[in-house]
Amino acid sequence: MPGLRSSTLLPVAVLATGALLPVPDASAAPASVCASSAHPTMAKTLGSRIRIALADRAGTESVAVLDRKRGIRCAVAAGRHYDSASVVKATILGGLLRQAADEDRSLTATEKSLAQKMVTRSDNDAASRLWRSVGRARMARFLKLAGMSHTTLGPSGYWGLTQITAEDEITLLSRYTQHNELLPDKARAYALGLMNDVIASQRWGAPAGTPAKVTWHVKNGWLPRKGRYWRVHSIGAFDGHGEDYMIVVLTQDTPSMAYGVTTIERVARAVHRTLNPGSRSAEVRNVPDGVWEESDGSVPLDR
Repeated sequence: MPGLRSSTLLPVAVLATGALLPVPDASAAPASVCASSAHPTMAKTLGSRIRIALADRAGTESVAVLDRKRGIRCAVAAGRHYDSASVVKATILGGLLRQAADEDRSLTATEKSLAQKMVTRSDNDAASRLWRSVGRARMARFLKLAGMSHTTLGPSGYWGLTQITAEDEITLLSRYTQHNELLPDKARAYALGLMNDVIASQRWGAPAGTPAKVTWHVKNGWLPRKGRYWRVHSIGAFDGHGEDYMIVVLTQDTPSMAYGVTTIERVARAVHRTLNPGSRSAEVRNVPDGVWEESDGSVPLDR
C-alpha cells in the first residue's frame, strides 16, 4: 500500500492464512483499525486507542496487531514497505533454523554463537556472517514457505535494506509463536528465548507497558538514512497466563531515534492496556543510554 498517508486507517479482512488485507470503506464513517467477531467492543476500543497513539506524530507509521486468544486483528497501512534495519535479523534467524531443519541437524556451536550475538546484541558482523552462510536462495525459500510474499531481500550484503511490511512481520512472528511445519517446536522455542534475552538497552518498543504476568519477545531496528531521517521499528510477541498476541510498529522519517521509539511505545502501551485491563505493567527497559541516536549499523551512513 505505498503512497498512503500515516493517517489513512483501513479496516481489515482476514484470510484463512491469517494475513491482513485492507478493505475499502464504503461508508462515510471513520474506518475501523481493528476487527473481531468475538470481541467487537474491545476491538473498537483498541482501534480508537491506536488512532490516538498515532495522532499528530511526525513521520510515517504502520501498525499490525494479532491477538489469537480474542480473535482481534488490527492494521494501519500494514502493507507499506520500509527499510528493515535490524529487525530483519529475526528473519535471518528463521532462515538459519529452516536450513538446519532441512539438513536434519542441530545448529553448530558457531551458528549458535552468531545467532545469540545477532539477536540479543543486534551484532551486525554476526548477522552478515549468517546472511552469507544461509545464502540468498535459502533466505528466499524461507520467505516463500513462511508466506512473507511482500518482503524483498536487500541487495548484495545490505540485509538492512530488505523491504518489509508490518503484515509480513506479523506473519513471521506467527511462525515463531504457533506450531507449524516451517519451524520445529524446539527451533521456535530457541528463537523466542533469544528474543527474550536482548540486552537492557534494546528492550524498548513493543514491550513497553507489558503486564507483569506476560512474557515478551522483541527485536528492534533503528537506522538513519542519508538525508531521509530515521527508520525505527519494533516487532514483539507476548505470551504466558493465557495470552497470545503480537505487535508490530514500523516508522520512518522521524526526526530522531528517540522520537520514533516514543511513537512505537505509545502504540504498544495502548495495545497492552486494552488487552489486559486492570493488569499491572512491568517496565522492561532501562532509561535510554548513550547508544541512542546512533545507527544500528545495518546500513552504511552514506547510503
